[in-house]
Amino acid sequence: MNVLSLFDGMSCGQIALDQLGIKVDNYYAAEIDKYAIEIAKKNYPNTIHLGDVTKIKSEDLPQIDLLIGGSPCQGFSFAGKQLNFNDPRSALFFEFVRLLKETKPKYFLLENVRMKREFQDVITEHLGWVEPMGINSDRFVEQNRYRLYWSNIKIESPPERPSWNKKYYQWRRSYFRENKSGVCPTLVAAMGTGGNNVPLHSMDVKDKLSPEECERLQTVPVGYTEGVSNTQRYKMLGNGWTVEVIKHIFKNMEV
Repeated sequence: MNVLSLFDGMSCGQIALDQLGIKVDNYYAAEIDKYAIEIAKKNYPNTIHLGDVTKIKSEDLPQIDLLIGGSPCQGFSFAGKQLNFNDPRSALFFEFVRLLKETKPKYFLLENVRMKREFQDVITEHLGWVEPMGINSDRFVEQNRYRLYWSNIKIESPPERPSWNKKYYQWRRSYFRENKSGVCPTLVAAMGTGGNNVPLHSMDVKDKLSPEECERLQTVPVGYTEGVSNTQRYKMLGNGWTVEVIKHIFKNMEV
């Protein structure tokens, strides 16, 4: 199997394939963040890094069997300004569309955040009217992380949400309240910009989640992001995928 991963980050897609025992002949990764590339290389030294997604030419690649990516979401997210495709970062979605058309893979997967229906429908149309499935990571781990997944892989309904042990999680240090859901707030890239963006997990106002605890909440192997500063670890974990969700999707590929 040849895989092309766009906006690869720290290569969560590769973790999922590896843990499922799916043999990958070549894993091509488009990524420009040097710290994420460093971590991907540390864990998967055979990764073929291609750099800027806009510079990739399909004629330079072998037949691609699986195209994956989580295009930047700043223009779509309810947490952002919702600039839609006018935001140049979210416009990178069209690079995914371009390479989907050019490489004609057997399978594809695109991940993005919850967004207005009008934005969602534009993506659906450009992906050949493949409707997304919404999956919350809390079906697999103690993190509230709802994401949309567009794929031509048959995605089974996720398992029922477990009754996670009630814990205390909160965003800000200035106040606390009991989080009856028992799950952590969504881990975000802004965790890398300062302590107030890192969730807390007890009534101790100094008790913020460690990078290792964030790895567990993204179901990334503990220690996977070691080797760079905690600032960069938090950032890439907030940008990453919940590996168990991706495994749930990939398990139905015929390979």
